[in-house]
Amino acid sequence: MHRPAALVAAGLAAGLLALTSCGTTHAGAGAGAAGTPSAPSAPASATADPSAAAAAARASHDKAFPEVAARCAGSATATATATATATDSDSDSDSGGPAALPTDPEAAKHAENNAFKQKSALTPEARCRGEAHAQRIKKALAGPGVAAPATEADLVAALTGLGYEPGNGNVYRTGGALGFSYLVPGTGPCVTGWLGSPAKVEAHGMYMEGGCMEPRGGH
Repeated sequence: MHRPAALVAAGLAAGLLALTSCGTTHAGAGAGAAGTPSAPSAPASATADPSAAAAAARASHDKAFPEVAARCAGSATATATATATATDSDSDSDSGGPAALPTDPEAAKHAENNAFKQKSALTPEARCRGEAHAQRIKKALAGPGVAAPATEADLVAALTGLGYEPGNGNVYRTGGALGFSYLVPGTGPCVTGWLGSPAKVEAHGMYMEGGCMEPRGGH
């Protein structure tokens, strides 16, 4: 019943939309946007099947990041197995639906008010890819003997050089330290990092409201 590829394709589309409508704008965003012709619409045949679109996006990702693809080659099977197991479990469950809120009124109110900060769960494949990208970025930006980017523009340039285009995320400064939140091209998930001391880069699912940046307040 479940089609992981279709869900991934839909989630990526929602994430990219959210990145353009919510959160801190990265340095250099919009540069040269004026006068740039709009990209032509994708043919109907390319968008009719979400599974085909997801497969094409994955192939594009694997071509751009062959070392990540090689590392996570077996994780797709694990994802399919986990999805099938979850489907069987859901079918046998007598209490389907979202988890119940805490019974304590104050705790329940707090949980409800912060629901927008929840992140989607990662499949084994998404986690493998996300962690591989996180390690790749951390090594390139803050590895031994590496001079970390000093400005937001430097960080944008460094991430672009690694294959992470500005349109897929945001760069910002928090508490004096540079940070970033990007959606991995083609496959997801999100990768968020802070170039403090020590540097930290982690993979995670998109937030329930969409996008890779943590929402700052309820809507």
